Amino acid sequence: MKTNLILHQTHHTLADFDAIFQSTVELLKGDGLHVFPELYLTGYPLQDLVLQRPFIESYLEYLNDLDLWAKKASGSWRALIGGLHYEMENNGFPKKITNVIYEVVPGVGLKNLYSKRLLPNYDIFDEQKYFSAGTETAFYEFNGQLFGLQICEDMWASSVHELDPCKLMHDEVQKKGLKLAAVINLSASPFEAAKKKKRFDRARNISLLFGCPFVYVNRVGGEDEILFDGGSFIMAGSKLQLEMKSFEAESKTVALEEISGSYSEKPEIKAENTWEGLFSPRLNMESRPATLKVWTDEECEEVMKALIFGLQEYATKSGFKKFLVALSGGMDSALVLALVKIGLRPGQSFEAIYMPSVFSSPVSTELSEDMCRRLGIKLSYFPIKFLHSAVKNAFTQNFQEPFQGLTDENVQSRLRGTLLYTRSNQTGAMVINTSNKSELAVGYSTQYGDSVGAISLLGDLFKSEVYRLAEYVNKHHGNYIPEGIIKRGPSAELRENQLDQDSLPPYDRLDPMLEGILSYRLGKKQLLEAGFTETEITRVLNLYLKSEYKRAQFCPILKVKAKSFGFGYRMPMSKNISYQF
Repeated sequence: MKTNLILHQTHHTLADFDAIFQSTVELLKGDGLHVFPELYLTGYPLQDLVLQRPFIESYLEYLNDLDLWAKKASGSWRALIGGLHYEMENNGFPKKITNVIYEVVPGVGLKNLYSKRLLPNYDIFDEQKYFSAGTETAFYEFNGQLFGLQICEDMWASSVHELDPCKLMHDEVQKKGLKLAAVINLSASPFEAAKKKKRFDRARNISLLFGCPFVYVNRVGGEDEILFDGGSFIMAGSKLQLEMKSFEAESKTVALEEISGSYSEKPEIKAENTWEGLFSPRLNMESRPATLKVWTDEECEEVMKALIFGLQEYATKSGFKKFLVALSGGMDSALVLALVKIGLRPGQSFEAIYMPSVFSSPVSTELSEDMCRRLGIKLSYFPIKFLHSAVKNAFTQNFQEPFQGLTDENVQSRLRGTLLYTRSNQTGAMVINTSNKSELAVGYSTQYGDSVGAISLLGDLFKSEVYRLAEYVNKHHGNYIPEGIIKRGPSAELRENQLDQDSLPPYDRLDPMLEGILSYRLGKKQLLEAGFTETEITRVLNLYLKSEYKRAQFCPILKVKAKSFGFGYRMPMSKNISYQF
């Protein structure tokens, strides 16, 4: 008898129970085994929402409604759906919460089949705070076929976990002489650049280990700064049998009997096949000094799509249809504006505002005008020269002393931030931040000035990566960014003849140092071994360690790499930093 696998790569707003219920009813059509993502019934990550009584009450009522609907339904289908299972105290608070797979059977209802065994508790993940781990391996029979069940992290053996669900499942298969038709993994796996290959590599090894296809179903969505890319697939040995779209909801039906693959190769389930090994940062430690690995065109395309998707998700869920960007004539704001243009949807609009100061060069004006001509939008002008002068004069009159130097530079930046949000209030547009990861790392930005914005598109891209992505965008998605912007030296233009290199090491040395500090957790000793000089290390560490207070007050950053500032970066602002030197 033919066995259809129907994979549903879904996209919903967190806790939108009515929409998810209606979607479930619409999708559960067609004979076969329907497979949905991890925590499909609620969305993910939920954080403290899972502890809120109104959420729990609404969820349990909705789960009961789904159970009643299933009992009245008919058909030769079954469904595996990710959800939450609550055990409640008498006082109405949860005693135990598990991340589970429910079976939905027409005419019968819902049944709890399996609880997630590996609960990630690192970087952006804090599942051990909320969930209790499962203790049993689960097999599921449908249409005479036997399937092994997993939830997301269960596929990743890691040194942070005490057990390996894949090995335990394989041991049981061997002991009982079972033959699996497939291993099915329900996932809510966040996006990061180049993660697709790592998933494929791991899936290939699991498929070879069990001698059957590996079915991976992932959710789609942008939850604040965390992006879920979908990209669901079926791997049969080393053969990719099916791959679904990135950043789009879709459903695919595959006949199990038509999945073919060779399982003669030996799997490479090694220590390197861990979360820490497969999802490692992009630093080439072989060169001296260490260098950042350059993104390929494929990775640039992935990152571009992710940033556009994240922007649209954040804007849509926050109720914005207009975007506002402060254009400076520099690289960062130009790339942000180009990405907004590429991702613009019907009914949306965007505006660039140029706020030159007395230190802004004519070249910046010309490049900003050229950029907006290429984009086909009006460039709004709001010079700050006279406002800047008025503030300086008023300050001198009221405090009987003038300001200069860094104070003078920061005032210009904060004036721009004030004007930007004044325009935002006037038009209802969402302000998009234009800072990059290099600036965030060393505090090369002004609080409440150029650090303002509702969401950061480039906050997970080092400056060198901003240039790489800009070159790719120009080549493949419209020549929007003038060549003069790409080639000119980076500058904040807050004082006469200012260049970034006056305050910072060159980005080809700064960026790998920052990646080493952030992602590899390197200190002075290790950075010296990586080929950097003591002078530049001391300078960079000093800037990095003293900028925590700025990062703590920064807007959400779209996460596109293994280690990012933001949700997964938790560091005390006040601490002794002398040990680093």
